[in-house]
Amino acid sequence: MTGSAPREAVIGARRVVVKVGSSSISGPNSAQIGPLVDALAQLHARGAEVVLVSSGAIATGIPFLDLDARPTDLATQQAAAAVGQNVLMVRYQEQLDRHGLVAGQILLTAGDLEHATPRSNAQRAMDRLLGLRVMPIVNENDTVATQEIRFGDNDRLAALVSQLVHADLLVLLSDVDALYTRPPHEPGAERIDHVGWQDELTRVELGDIGAAGVGTGGAGTKIAAARYAVVHGIPVVLTAAGNVGEALRGEMVGTWFEAAPRGTHSDRPA
Repeated sequence: MTGSAPREAVIGARRVVVKVGSSSISGPNSAQIGPLVDALAQLHARGAEVVLVSSGAIATGIPFLDLDARPTDLATQQAAAAVGQNVLMVRYQEQLDRHGLVAGQILLTAGDLEHATPRSNAQRAMDRLLGLRVMPIVNENDTVATQEIRFGDNDRLAALVSQLVHADLLVLLSDVDALYTRPPHEPGAERIDHVGWQDELTRVELGDIGAAGVGTGGAGTKIAAARYAVVHGIPVVLTAAGNVGEALRGEMVGTWFEAAPRGTHSDRPA
């Protein structure tokens, strides 16, 4: 892809799903919530509909439980999530208040979107919130999730949500600025600016893309999420949370995953 095609696709997007990982908005990086919300508010002000898929409940809850690290047992993870989800939503709403915006909390498991009735309920709720110009903030329901609580850091959920709401764009935010052929701190790592929807990415050596001990997603989960979205006709930008403003303005940041032509995948919702 050449020229300004990715920029035009971003600028023309009317419904956008943005996913942010735990390491980008918790602990020492909790101050990044403000700039993230500023960028989302600017997109909202352009008339776009915005859904935020936010990880971070467990990581946010950890210090309130006087824990030194992410718990390894499921019950304590669920307890941390129950506390952290409340704190996280307060932090988001405080920042949204500056822009006169209201958040709507939606807690899901990936399994909810694989069954017709809860999937339909979630779709109806999000469509109505967007119609009311409320910003849905989606997170996994970590207090009841089991396998999902340790899988993907919401990358897969973000891809499923982007399909559910018929998004025009999915933006995956991490603490790395783009996809690389190997972890970017390793010698010989090469940045990948563009991925065609049929590219096999055989050169990519997978490693963690998030900060150790906080998030659960790595480059593999982000590639898998991007592949799911693009096959369903939704282009994807993968970049660092600090680049969210530039990404949503259509600037050439991060890695652009080209969407398959519409109609390529027969399961895409009408």
